[in-house]
Amino acid sequence: MKRIVVLLVLITSYFTHKSEAQEGNKPKLVVGIVVDQMRFDYLTRFESKYGEGGFKRLIREGFNCKNNHYNYVPTYTGPGHASVYTGTTPKHHGIIANDWYDKEIDEMVYCAKDDSVMAVGTKSEKERMSPHRMKTTTFADENRLFTQMRGKTIGISVKDRGAVLPAGHTANAAYWFRGKKEGNFVSSTYYMKDLPKWVKAFNKSGKVKSYLREWNTLYDINTYTESGPDLNEFEGKFNGKKTATFPYDLKSLFLVNMGYDILKESPYGNSIVADFAIEALKQEDLGKDEDTDVLTVSFSSTDYVGHRFGVNSKEIEDTYIRLDKDLERLLKALDKQVGEGKYTVFLTADHGAVNVPNFLKSVRIPAGYVTYAETKKKLRGFLKNRFNAEGLIKNISNHQIFLDREKIKNLGLDLAEVQEALVNELITYEKVYKVFSATTMSTTSFDKGIEKTLQNGYNQKRSGDVLIIPDPGHIFYRATGTSHGTGFKYDTHVPLLFFGSGIQQGETLQKTTIPDIAPTISALLGTSFPNGATGEPLGFVLK
Repeated sequence: MKRIVVLLVLITSYFTHKSEAQEGNKPKLVVGIVVDQMRFDYLTRFESKYGEGGFKRLIREGFNCKNNHYNYVPTYTGPGHASVYTGTTPKHHGIIANDWYDKEIDEMVYCAKDDSVMAVGTKSEKERMSPHRMKTTTFADENRLFTQMRGKTIGISVKDRGAVLPAGHTANAAYWFRGKKEGNFVSSTYYMKDLPKWVKAFNKSGKVKSYLREWNTLYDINTYTESGPDLNEFEGKFNGKKTATFPYDLKSLFLVNMGYDILKESPYGNSIVADFAIEALKQEDLGKDEDTDVLTVSFSSTDYVGHRFGVNSKEIEDTYIRLDKDLERLLKALDKQVGEGKYTVFLTADHGAVNVPNFLKSVRIPAGYVTYAETKKKLRGFLKNRFNAEGLIKNISNHQIFLDREKIKNLGLDLAEVQEALVNELITYEKVYKVFSATTMSTTSFDKGIEKTLQNGYNQKRSGDVLIIPDPGHIFYRATGTSHGTGFKYDTHVPLLFFGSGIQQGETLQKTTIPDIAPTISALLGTSFPNGATGEPLGFVLK
């Protein structure tokens, strides 16, 4: 009898402790951090300049997925943020670019623009935003449903799309930065009728204005040996400054660089986001009850700086050194407000970036620039000669050609034949790497290579009739600064760090993909996966 009693006690104790352990692994708050335009090698190249409490803490105490990639084209900000949080690709969630040609209404549309809502916190018509064009749920949406809407979701970024898309359809709030003459965080009536008192107080606090100061390197510029010379011909300049060199007097450059927008193109834009996120933690009581909350934070100034100055600039190095300090501040605030070990963080990027093509050419690496003005002219002549018809092309954007399908039908032409004729013509053009038709994307299943990534980004209703892949190292951009958008490794290879409650300590070189993030967080929370998820949970990351 004694043995039975002891056995029952042991069994009861085992299941009690197991239940407590499982409950303990469920975080009170999930913080998703997206660093805009962060290549994976920024973790390693600038490592010696980072402190112990930012990137290094996440790596040291968390799990580092070193071989993490985007598995689709195009690698832009809107699709990237949507894919991180929905666990799928543009093929399913529908955000095929930042802006794209809408075939149904015959005009360009923006991924977060919504004319059915009004801006809140500004009179500008340009801030009317919502996630209505995103077709699937995010893991934050599923958490809201799971908790009967008790778990909060708040999205924060300098960019509207960096706040709106990650927060999902059911978010309590999304806030983004309105620059120009205002310098305030704003929202839309999709979320609220008026800004909360704490947001108004933040906007009036003078915090943003205090960053209109000199931007010089945090450390001696001569120690920035991980980047190229400060003075070179590959970087874009601010209006009102003769050279793209340190220091930058942001206050004096304010008026001739679109007002507070200049802060977006400096590391202080990230500091403002960190300030606002820390205030949201306090004022919204995130992570304070039994229902898991979600905070999405997108640091976008890294993208603005990268676009203007490029991958190899002193400016990008200093921006990441300073971002490391802002991450440390945010983590310390989480320790204090939520409790160390009671929250989970993941950090990734929405895309990488290529080195400035003119710089690559200077060191004899194949690179260059593409433009579609001459291509469009040549294609029109080709189509007229081949099909004796004009006006068959409606739009060329995002490396895609959109045909006038109604005209093709009325002329009695075969759509697939016209598409294939363009494919065979374009592949002969200089700087074109590969070309595929929409018919091929819809009827052929690719299982590897850039063809597979292109197919993962192809949305049958929204994408074009012909999809073009430029040569490696070639971008559709100006001659200074850099861009992104391709399926090459410089755009797809980005960091993925997990940290905190329920996360193992370790690292892997096993390949992971961006759509794996949302199912992993859903598995951690015990919720349904996002309804369009195609990624798989990374079991080796979880305790």
